[in-house]
Amino acid sequence: MSWDIVGQDWAVALLRRGLETGRTAHAYLFAGPPQIGKTRLARTLAQALNCEQPDPPCGECPSCQKIERQLHPDVRLIEGEGAGGSIRIEQVRALQHEAVLSPYEGQRRVFILRRMDLATVEAANCLLKTLEEPPQLVTLILTAVEADLLPSTVVSRCQRLDLRPVACQEIEAALRARDLPADKARLLARLSGGRVGWAFQAAEDEAVLDRRRQGLEQLAGLLGAGRVERLEYAHKVGRDTDACRDLVELWATWWRDLLVLRGLGEDHLLNVDGAGQLRSWAGQAGVASARSVLAALQATAAQLQANVNARLAMEGLLLQLPHWQEPPA
Repeated sequence: MSWDIVGQDWAVALLRRGLETGRTAHAYLFAGPPQIGKTRLARTLAQALNCEQPDPPCGECPSCQKIERQLHPDVRLIEGEGAGGSIRIEQVRALQHEAVLSPYEGQRRVFILRRMDLATVEAANCLLKTLEEPPQLVTLILTAVEADLLPSTVVSRCQRLDLRPVACQEIEAALRARDLPADKARLLARLSGGRVGWAFQAAEDEAVLDRRRQGLEQLAGLLGAGRVERLEYAHKVGRDTDACRDLVELWATWWRDLLVLRGLGEDHLLNVDGAGQLRSWAGQAGVASARSVLAALQATAAQLQANVNARLAMEGLLLQLPHWQEPPA
């Protein structure tokens, strides 16, 4: 198996050197955009720390297999609970109770705290005690999309690795290696925005592309809709902030492609399967209009990231969309 990580060779090399020299950190912070591979890297490091073979991680030994299936008693993934998906102080206290115990069957206890940047202040402060006085044979791995939201005292006690978006060609090659057809691999690599996790999920789950198709159809319908219909749609979709974020991100790629089509041509499109539709849209949307819509989408994305009321944010966005008498094909 070795390190089956796509596009983060520098991070893998750093972690491998630590394992080879016996100078691994007691705590790591893997930061980067959503679905870029932070949790995958954390789980692979947990395998390497507990692998039973000389060149870890082998991916084949009982320890590696159990960690892959999330069945290893010494490796725990801790995720947020309740509203907002925040890790809470009770979960950190449970971690601390387990951390002082000797490993049950592995070489080290590994705790992966996913999206620690969303943890409550109380949870982060509680974890700081463990970071300051780490128990023996324990490794903590924190992941975060916005590491700057974490207390600086927590960040300073971790070895931080900022994962970067992966090149489109690397993702496409990785998808092709999984026997995905060339055209679908190319499409998913373009749409991924450098997020390996998203590309792999979309390759395995047809619902991902189905939701994309529905989102683009809804966008086309809204351009031909009146004010009342747009507000009704905002009220409906605004109940789910995550769904709003996904829609805004999708629509932004489409309007971005409209501008790219005019300036750079089809070779640079993200939505490579929609070139014909984009040409049709370009006949109705001028450059100034497309730029204005794209700016509105980017502003709405920032509002949603700042937890502005999703319905109000979507209302403001939809009322800024142009109105076309004939919705685009």
